[in-house]
Amino acid sequence: MAYAALIGAEVKRREDPRLVQGQGRYVSDLRLPGMLYVAIARSPYAHARILSIDKASALAQPDVVAVYTGTDLLDLCQPLPLASSGEGGSGPQRYTGRTRYVLAVERVRHVGEAVAAVVARTPEAALDAALALAIEWEPLPAVVDPLAAIDPAAPVIFEDLPDNIDHRRRRQKGDVEAAFASAYRVVRQRMVNQRLLGFPMEGRAVVAAPDPTNDDVTLWTSTQTPHQVRGDVARVIGLDENRVRVIAPDVGGGFGVKIGIYPEEALLAALARRLHAPLRWVEHRLEHVQATTHGRGQVCDIEAAVTAEGEITALRMRIVADLGAYPLAPGLPDLTTAMAIGVYKIPAVDLEAVCVYTNTTPVAAYRGAGRPEAAYYIERLMDLVAAELNLDPAEVRRRNFIPPDAFPYKTPTGLTYDSGEYDRALTKALSLANYEQLRAEQAARRAAGDRMLLGIGIACYVEMCGFGPYESAQIKVEPSGTVTVTTGISPHGQGTATTFAQIVADQIGADFNRIVVKHSDTALTPMGIGTMGSRSLAVGGAALVRAATKVREKARQIAAAMLEANVADIEFHEGRYVVRGVPDRGLTLTEIARRAYSNKLPAEIDPGLEAIDYFRPADLIYPFGAHVAVVEVDSETGCVRIRAYYSVDDCGPRISPLIVTGQVHGGLAQGIAQALLEEVVYDANGQLLSGTLMDYAIPRADLFPPFTVDKTETPTPLNPLGVKGIGEAATIGSTPAITNAVIDALQPFGVRHIDIPLRPEKIWRAINNNRQLKKGE
Repeated sequence: MAYAALIGAEVKRREDPRLVQGQGRYVSDLRLPGMLYVAIARSPYAHARILSIDKASALAQPDVVAVYTGTDLLDLCQPLPLASSGEGGSGPQRYTGRTRYVLAVERVRHVGEAVAAVVARTPEAALDAALALAIEWEPLPAVVDPLAAIDPAAPVIFEDLPDNIDHRRRRQKGDVEAAFASAYRVVRQRMVNQRLLGFPMEGRAVVAAPDPTNDDVTLWTSTQTPHQVRGDVARVIGLDENRVRVIAPDVGGGFGVKIGIYPEEALLAALARRLHAPLRWVEHRLEHVQATTHGRGQVCDIEAAVTAEGEITALRMRIVADLGAYPLAPGLPDLTTAMAIGVYKIPAVDLEAVCVYTNTTPVAAYRGAGRPEAAYYIERLMDLVAAELNLDPAEVRRRNFIPPDAFPYKTPTGLTYDSGEYDRALTKALSLANYEQLRAEQAARRAAGDRMLLGIGIACYVEMCGFGPYESAQIKVEPSGTVTVTTGISPHGQGTATTFAQIVADQIGADFNRIVVKHSDTALTPMGIGTMGSRSLAVGGAALVRAATKVREKARQIAAAMLEANVADIEFHEGRYVVRGVPDRGLTLTEIARRAYSNKLPAEIDPGLEAIDYFRPADLIYPFGAHVAVVEVDSETGCVRIRAYYSVDDCGPRISPLIVTGQVHGGLAQGIAQALLEEVVYDANGQLLSGTLMDYAIPRADLFPPFTVDKTETPTPLNPLGVKGIGEAATIGSTPAITNAVIDALQPFGVRHIDIPLRPEKIWRAINNNRQLKKGE
């Protein structure tokens, strides 16, 4: 690789000054001449037939322009694509496709499903008219609990299916039955991985504007995947892709819930062309919790065959995964079973995912998307094994780790882990935490009957990321030596513009402060996949390195001509193109760029200095790490205080350490919040009980201690930078670490397991129930 002066440097994010000064430009900030506003009427029922929609009352409202129902749009819009809102692939499994319309036709299947659209001259008029729509319903039986949904007697959500099961996928390897028959102990537990909301700071929003000179349409939308949205919108409204332009301006967070097409994007594109006017729709918070996809939502039955020394010889797992009302990401539970063994050498497995429909908001990607669930199950299981055998949780993990010399490691689930040194990460985390001292303190406090219960939780994780199939990058060196980078990646807070500028500066000798990174506009950027699955640097950055290599090689050719030297004698050294052995004879990129666009080039060298390239990853990559959480639990109230948190994460070489630290901090916050606070709750009729921030608890800064963040560094051989992903890693490790710490604190009361979130009332009840049991003995 080229000389690195900025790669690995502590560089402040160049995106931040504009944003923190309130100069960001989001979809809802757009104002176009003649703009009209759209409000959506949504179903108040979890399952119902639409008998009639009387538009008259809405059309009579002031400033209302038009009202559309699902039936009105059947000639304008094809059904929406399904299985388009997740991360990664899921092998050869075929999923059943259920029809989903831009606006519901005949039947709704979850509270919040879009039923009608009102177009008006003001947002307020549109919303008032949507609320005034007279809709006649026939309520139908609903099923909300995924375990109840697989019961043969459950109401069937799709009439053309025999039941509510979308698909089953089973992974089997080794002699599981023999391992369980000969086990010293069998350790089993049911675990719930609760539903979560994404809750990015900016909700979804869409603006659509028709081109007055033709039938083209431009769409501004708060999305993570502009090119995917362009392709899907084009198919739904019947246009060629090159007649749809999608722009994602500043995007205020995504966390996975902004992957893929939503009904509103196709709806506004179609109606803007029909009405010959720009349209805007902005999601309000109730719409977000009802109509933007949720995450997680699994029930897992897991059991391990264990030797007397704590080695796991076989693993059984059955997941019932809630897909919600439509299969937007039916492959995510298959990622959970794929990652079920975690960092451990478990030779025999029998793993099944059963994916079911319920009358709830669809479930799709949320930070980690299938992998946090797997890490939670296996890491809780490791602590259960340790408790069963009265062994130290760290020692149980060490006895089961995949050893460093086993990589690349073929797992029994069919994956190939690229590289890893799991014990090194755990050893470093335990050392940072002063683990032995913590255990001694815990023993002393238990002996003294301390009301505040000290708990120590460990979690070791590995995740899959760097999903393909490809990513793109273009580098254009201008005549002045400034550089424009365009990428198919679509960042929304990751600091990609900073990281990519660091790479380009080092790879071709450009001035870091004169590099502009452009993205998220399908008319300007090369075809790309977008930002999800911790792929921006590992796949998008790898494409950038390939493009930079082409630019650098051409710069060497031009430099050779300018210096009257052989190309083979030109080397890139400390940001300059110099003659080997004569470092004083050299040129800057600016000098070379000026010549590249002049009439002084030799005939054999074409003008210009730019390149485009794509990177297609050969396989997935697998970052890993070890976390240690230290908590205090008040035995009288059940309240949890996080005393300290230690995170050792291995994402390979760190291009921008400050950005990595920020990603770790954010990931820890979301993972810890799942362990302690967050949960989507429905009643038996499918009504959302946690629909506001008064009912859905997201974390505040005072929940967290200062985090101690460190690293090990194990490069991957699968991309030119050697990097692995970091965006989801801390989320994956932190939920089981906190949960294990709380359960560890409750050990004196005989508490073996509590399902997350570990709210104070739940902990208090577990403590007091066990107190009562002990009194009864």
